[in-house]
Amino acid sequence: MKKAILATKVGMTQIFDEAGMLIPVTVLAAGPCAVIQKKTVENDGYEAVVVGYGDIREKLVNKAQKTVFKNAGVACKRFIREFKLENAADYAVADEIKADVFAAGDKIDVTAISKGKGFQGAIKRFGQHRGPMAHGSKFHRHQGSNGSSATPSHVRKGKGMPGHMGAVKVTIQNLEVVRVDAENNLLLVKGSVPGAKKALITVREAVKSAN
Repeated sequence: MKKAILATKVGMTQIFDEAGMLIPVTVLAAGPCAVIQKKTVENDGYEAVVVGYGDIREKLVNKAQKTVFKNAGVACKRFIREFKLENAADYAVADEIKADVFAAGDKIDVTAISKGKGFQGAIKRFGQHRGPMAHGSKFHRHQGSNGSSATPSHVRKGKGMPGHMGAVKVTIQNLEVVRVDAENNLLLVKGSVPGAKKALITVREAVKSAN
C-alpha cells in the first residue's frame, strides 16, 4: 500500500463527466492528516506512519496523547490511525498527507462503520420472504421455519434471525476516484460509501483490481 488517508463523509451528489454522462458521487473531506509518529524496523520491527486527523481541544486529550502530539509539534487531533505504507520512510514527523495524494481514476478501498438500523426482523435484515397478507393468514412478516424438528432437532448455526442490524465495520473495494479538489481537500468517489454523514472514512489504495 502506497497511499492512504483519513476522511469524513460530507454527503452524496452528482456530476457530469466530459462525455456528458451523469455520475453519482460521494464527497469526502480527505485530510489534511498530520504524521505524528513513525514506526521503524529498528525500533518496532516494521515500517509505518501514525497519522492524526481532525482538530480537537487539548482539554479533551489524555496526558499520554498530549505528549505524542507535543513531541511531533502537531496540534491535538481527534482520530489517530496507523498506515503501513511502502514509502513510510519518505515521510517525516509533522508532514501532512493531503487529498492530492490520490488522483482521478485511482481505485480505492474505503472502510467505515455502517449506519445503525437498530433491532430489525429477518425480512429487512436478510431479505427473507413474507407470508400471505390475507386476513386468514397467521403468518405475515414472521421469520418462518428455523429447521426440521427431528433431525437435526436444533437450529443450525448461522440461521438468519431478527436482531441488531448495522453499526458494523464495512469495507467496499475498488471504488473509483472521479475527481480531486486539492484546494479544498475533497475527494469525489463514484457510488456510495458506507457510514452516515460526518462518519470517519479510511481511504486506502485498492489491494486488488476489479475483474
